Amino acid sequence: MKNVKRRYVVGVSVALVAAIVASGAAFAYWTSNGTGAGTAAADTGVSNVTVVQTSTLNPMFPGDTPQTLSGNFDNPGPNAVFIVSVTAHIDSVTLAADAPAGTCDATDFVLANATAPVGAEVAVGAGVGAWSGPTIHFNDKTTVNQDACKGATVNLTYTIP
Repeated sequence: MKNVKRRYVVGVSVALVAAIVASGAAFAYWTSNGTGAGTAAADTGVSNVTVVQTSTLNPMFPGDTPQTLSGNFDNPGPNAVFIVSVTAHIDSVTLAADAPAGTCDATDFVLANATAPVGAEVAVGAGVGAWSGPTIHFNDKTTVNQDACKGATVNLTYTIP
């Protein structure tokens, strides 16, 4: 019987020591200190945003007043994009099929305030956001025959810097 009691005491002692060691290891695991390093990357945000002119302009003529260009954006995604500004450019002038002889080019039109501030995030979607500000009108050159500009179409392009 003494031998059984002794085995019991030894067994309990071994179990108790094992429990203390295990709890110490667990305590050390949960309270340990250390350092580390890692990296993260930001998305490129490439969305291929298209500038869309929504303003409809009246035909221009000598002595007319400036007309405001305005529009919105088509952002196919995948993310919203912050647009700082939109800049308008006269790309070319297409003469009417029945235009009188002569020349008509970008210098026959005045594009003012070409950069429209936006300063906003443009969501994913069609017809989102807004821009406005550039103006265009006919440049009345009083010493030059500008009849070739009758019925001409001014082709504009827009860029997002």
